[in-house]
Amino acid sequence: MPSTPAIASATPAHASIDGKAALAWMHTARFFTTAAQLHHLPAVEVPEIAFVGRSNAGKSTAINTLTQQRQLAFASKKPGRTQHINLFALGKQGATDAVLADLPGYGYAAVSREDKLRWQRVMLNYLVQRESLTAFVLLCDPRLGLTELDEALLDALRPRVEAGLKFLVLLTKADKLTRAEQAKALSITRLNAGGGEVRLFSALKKQGVEDVAQLLWQWSHPADAPASAPAQTGNGVLQI
Repeated sequence: MPSTPAIASATPAHASIDGKAALAWMHTARFFTTAAQLHHLPAVEVPEIAFVGRSNAGKSTAINTLTQQRQLAFASKKPGRTQHINLFALGKQGATDAVLADLPGYGYAAVSREDKLRWQRVMLNYLVQRESLTAFVLLCDPRLGLTELDEALLDALRPRVEAGLKFLVLLTKADKLTRAEQAKALSITRLNAGGGEVRLFSALKKQGVEDVAQLLWQWSHPADAPASAPAQTGNGVLQI
């Protein structure tokens, strides 16, 4: 893969903005680069926010909805096919101020165990070691709640969270729940997540879209927030 120049911030920290302005910022997202291994990714000197979750959690749909682009993130009809880390730059051309990372989904049963282990290793190494990582968004289906795989991922990242890494648990497909079921899912997930933010989200009803866009803006434009140091790791594997 040809070398890709590092992204450096061209804009200072900003004051808070409203949901519509945050969505306009998200709409500037464009493809930056892709890599099958962590060491192939270029250095990034702006906040980086990763999207991660089970292969059928609606990750690509959420990214496309937030950026108001129908095909920015590839949404396959066969979950689990994405094998690369895809980076998208945010901000005006020549003034990138954040990066979104779309990570391979995990937990899909129709791929071989060897592929599962390889993809999970790439994903976990990225989340534990990537120095520019500022926050991550863990997507899950509220009808299932946080699965054992999701909880194992949160446990693996707890050292980075304690060092300042922010995270959001995004409950996708919220339109499939009644209001009472949504409130229950929020309460249970907040309890089980052990910190972080929790939001309901529906690509179909556009529920939570502005709220999430605002949160990602705030995380990408902190007034004074040093990047969290990467945790030490060996060749650990998140068992899926």
